[in-house]
Amino acid sequence: MSGRAQLMWDEAVTGYDFGRDHPMDPVRLALTRSLVGAFGLDREVKVVAAKAAGPSTLRLVHREDYIEAVRAASADPAAADQSYGLGTMDDPAFAGMHEVSALIAGQSVGAAEAVWRGEALHAVNFAGGLHHAMPGAASGFCVYNDASLAIARLLELGAERVAYVDVDVHHGDGVQAAFWEDPRVLTISLHEHPRTLFPQTGWPEETGAGSAEGGAVNVALPAGTGDAGWLRAFHSVVPELIADFRPQVLVTQHGADTHFEDPLAHLAVSLDAQRAVQVACHELAHEYADGRWVALGGGGYAVVEVVPRSWTHLVGIAAGRPVEPTTMIPEEWRQQVYARTRQPAPRRMTDGRWPVSWAAWDEGYDPADRLDQAILAARRAVFPLRGLLP
Repeated sequence: MSGRAQLMWDEAVTGYDFGRDHPMDPVRLALTRSLVGAFGLDREVKVVAAKAAGPSTLRLVHREDYIEAVRAASADPAAADQSYGLGTMDDPAFAGMHEVSALIAGQSVGAAEAVWRGEALHAVNFAGGLHHAMPGAASGFCVYNDASLAIARLLELGAERVAYVDVDVHHGDGVQAAFWEDPRVLTISLHEHPRTLFPQTGWPEETGAGSAEGGAVNVALPAGTGDAGWLRAFHSVVPELIADFRPQVLVTQHGADTHFEDPLAHLAVSLDAQRAVQVACHELAHEYADGRWVALGGGGYAVVEVVPRSWTHLVGIAAGRPVEPTTMIPEEWRQQVYARTRQPAPRRMTDGRWPVSWAAWDEGYDPADRLDQAILAARRAVFPLRGLLP
């Protein structure tokens, strides 16, 4: 064991289950954990099960009345109060909902604590990244906002600058809202344009308020954006902002639903591009945050074909033992997938698009290209507020 990385895992997180027909199937977590084990990556990290987030921790972000509403719905799902976003089609109430949601939050908070205290350089909670939950409401399959709670805990521990980078296909609205007026937190979200996707927020003009103006960054990508455009957008916005902000900790959210096979969105990104961004986040953490990196999961609804491979790559990168894209997937895992889901499993850790390439921003702006228009809109909205040239 290297000691440089922690994997936050408790089997009980698979109890985050909205029901058989809900897109967020917890099998995606179980299959990811087993693929991590099939590659022996769990021998390269310290596997830690943190405690569930308690009331005082949850209150760092969430209102007391909302926490009580979650507890009540957890005890009696039929009595869920929809005014809090509970018992809805997106967020059906289920028995034990509070307990397992608090457990997932606890893993992300534990990851943040370990990284800040130097117990680990990197920490991964792929069960986390539930970035839509608001201080007083569930939203978008998210009950407690573990990403916001991890950041809030870092601030409580004394961090003065925390950067959050969200590459889920959906806007990281809950995290943005939590730190909208807090200049200690820089939130950057790359997502499908709000005209075409939930939660219909994340416009470039959303830049923060008060002393935190310029602290929220939104890159709203056209539907259909593929690898080259997605990577061009990331590298045209994120590294320059991180270099300027110089965070003490980098927190990243790696929703796998940007993938071209994801059933709930409209980007066309490959597993190989997702891996490239994971590598880039790792490098940014080392270059600007002394290596302190908290990496979370998020969305992802191609639960066999995409999610386990994407997040296994993430664990491998954090562990210092990245899985080469051309690697064949162990046959025992593929058999397990078929036994559990009756779906055929992928054979390799690539979509066949490795290595991926993109054009850097300084190679030229095409005013007729919708992707370049989206990048420029984000840069024009935020960069001058931070004293940078758009």
